[in-house]
Amino acid sequence: MDDAGVSLQAKMMAMGEAARAGARALRLASAEQRTAALQAMAKAIREDAARILAANARDIEQAKANGLSGPMLDRLLLDDARLEAMAQGVETVAAIADPLGVATSRWTRPNGLDISRVRTPIGVIAMIYESRPNVTADAAALCVRSGNAVILRGGSECLASSLAIHAAIVRGLKSAGLPASAVQAVGTSDRAAVGHILSGLNRTIDLIIPRGGKSLVARVQAEARAPVLGHLEGLNHVFVHAGADPQKAIDIAVNAKMRRVSVCGSAETLLVDRAIAERLLPLLADALIKAGCELRGDAAALAIEPTMKKAKDADWTTEYLAPILSVAVVDGVAGAAAHIARYGSGHTDAIVTEDPAAAEAFAAEVDSAIVLINASTQFADGGEFGFGAEIGIATDKLHARGPVGAEQLTTFKYVVRGTGQTRP
Repeated sequence: MDDAGVSLQAKMMAMGEAARAGARALRLASAEQRTAALQAMAKAIREDAARILAANARDIEQAKANGLSGPMLDRLLLDDARLEAMAQGVETVAAIADPLGVATSRWTRPNGLDISRVRTPIGVIAMIYESRPNVTADAAALCVRSGNAVILRGGSECLASSLAIHAAIVRGLKSAGLPASAVQAVGTSDRAAVGHILSGLNRTIDLIIPRGGKSLVARVQAEARAPVLGHLEGLNHVFVHAGADPQKAIDIAVNAKMRRVSVCGSAETLLVDRAIAERLLPLLADALIKAGCELRGDAAALAIEPTMKKAKDADWTTEYLAPILSVAVVDGVAGAAAHIARYGSGHTDAIVTEDPAAAEAFAAEVDSAIVLINASTQFADGGEFGFGAEIGIATDKLHARGPVGAEQLTTFKYVVRGTGQTRP
């Protein structure tokens, strides 16, 4: 290994050790102190707005030079409104109930032992993410609220923006008497840094959370030497059932795809019940095309709406993150559920129907982290769930699933209180 590699490895190991100390400081801090830190972080983000936006402008300029696509540029872009939303998100996290120290269950045994299950921080979290500089603030806020130290490794395309946001966050932490080691950011775009994080940094990392494309998540899951909280791509579906209200179906389908095509809650496939396809699919297609969406249909959809492109096999498993939507005609709830089970990623899926039985059948049959009834998939967001922000949408089935907020970033311990009992 060359000198630069040795230097980076030493630096990353030092970050891990510092994070351990930061985690202890957060765990022992009062809820009020952590709340004060979050409020100060939001204030610092606003105060540093000009510097953060200037850094973002440099990232955008470089991204354009590198040929980054429109939707990916949208993920990267910050403006006054998005920066204010970022600060407000941190304030919302500050306002939510503190999750630590809460006894989620408590009981007394016949021998008099008082047993409680109490929420506690996980410890040190490593967050590896791409494109979105706002994740820097969201992840930091949620980790501070939940008492976890965090090591942030943003993508090279948003490095300047992320480091500018991180500098504001550190100022907020320090003003509340908490150490900078509680929230650290990797200051290099060297991909070797990711490898060091995946090694676990000498067992100082307790949880790794990837947020990005399929290749990033696959690498993390394959190489990580610490537990991983998975965040797979959003291969999301909107199913228009035979009992759907036509206008409601049009409104939801257009919003689910076109509100923001670059977010993981964007719909990628429209499923239309065969029983109403002849009548409703042309109306859905017309509304989507007028909104600027390209449609790619299966044979049944093309027979009804020949203006669509023919869908290829890869279309059903592609997260477009672009104004493109696959369209398939299916047979009722069972057909929709079968299509989602075959092609979906377990992220977010929706049904549009006025038939309560069909809605409940869909909710029971579709095994995704988020199942919506008569609502857009774009609600797949921690802020919309009342979590203030999210660190991602977990598609795993263990520990946390769906939007990961502060409460989902805790584990628990048992506190057993006795009066001198000994076991016979």
